[in-house]
Amino acid sequence: MDDLSIGLSVVAVALVVLVVVTLAIGINIIPQGHVYTVERFGRYSRTLESGLGLIAPYIERIGRRVNVMEQVIEVPSQEAFTRDNAGVKIDAVVFYQVLDAAKASYEISNLETAMMTLTMTNIRTVVGSMDLDQLLSHRDEINERLLHVMDAASSPWGVKMTRIEIKDILPPADLAGAMARQMKAEREKRASVLEAEGHRQADILRAEGRKQSAILEAEGRREAAFRDAEGRERSAEAEARATSLISEAISQGDLAAANFLVAEKYVDAIKALATAPNQRVVVVPIEAASLAGTLGGIAEITRSVFGEGAAQTRKSSGLPPKVGPSGGSPS
Repeated sequence: MDDLSIGLSVVAVALVVLVVVTLAIGINIIPQGHVYTVERFGRYSRTLESGLGLIAPYIERIGRRVNVMEQVIEVPSQEAFTRDNAGVKIDAVVFYQVLDAAKASYEISNLETAMMTLTMTNIRTVVGSMDLDQLLSHRDEINERLLHVMDAASSPWGVKMTRIEIKDILPPADLAGAMARQMKAEREKRASVLEAEGHRQADILRAEGRKQSAILEAEGRREAAFRDAEGRERSAEAEARATSLISEAISQGDLAAANFLVAEKYVDAIKALATAPNQRVVVVPIEAASLAGTLGGIAEITRSVFGEGAAQTRKSSGLPPKVGPSGGSPS
């Protein structure tokens, strides 16, 4: 009995261990962002998504554990030659994501190494098809071309290329110095061109200002000349009107008007001589008889204009009545 009980106990323990091992093999917890491939008798059967996954123990087994999150590969720095035989050092980063775990597991033996080698090869190809200046100034174009080529090449592996970024492009030191000098000369040239353009614009603006000033000055002179001519015209009209009236009076026998005109011209001539800036002493020979005749003419004009009103004024002011030129009675 004792041997039988011991044997049953061993069998029970073995069964318990077998059940535990079977459950451990058949139940799998798959973390988020990963998938497991299932192989049945060494052949791919299906893919287990994240969460709880069950397989048939001893018949199936977990093949590959695949990360389906977006991943990044650092492409080491490498030397490549441009189309114009300029050697540059270039490095990049590659972002990719596994879309088909079965293809990524069984179509390529080492996915990461294959991706890195493919990227380095295509970088050399793209760099060799471009000039140095184009290479340095068209990084977006390089990234786009690399992404297109890499995506097409990695599609059979169940991989999607999301981004390829060129991190740095380093030309040789001597070439970098020459490029720096070229850039400096180009900037100095642009500065000189801008400065010359500024001077030209300033000269144009100054010339426009002088032109506008000359136009306005000419307009002012024209307006002043027009006003002066208009004033002279009106003065001439007034003088012609006065002369016409005096001529009419003379034609009617009134000699006082002629005496008034002569006296006015005489006084104006004397005034002009007296106010001349280059004269301090003026000697004018004047005959007493002519001056008396002129003054007599003026007095005659006064009497003809005012008449009896002037006499009445003298009487009211207490002045003696004025005697005529013949010494007779007052007029």
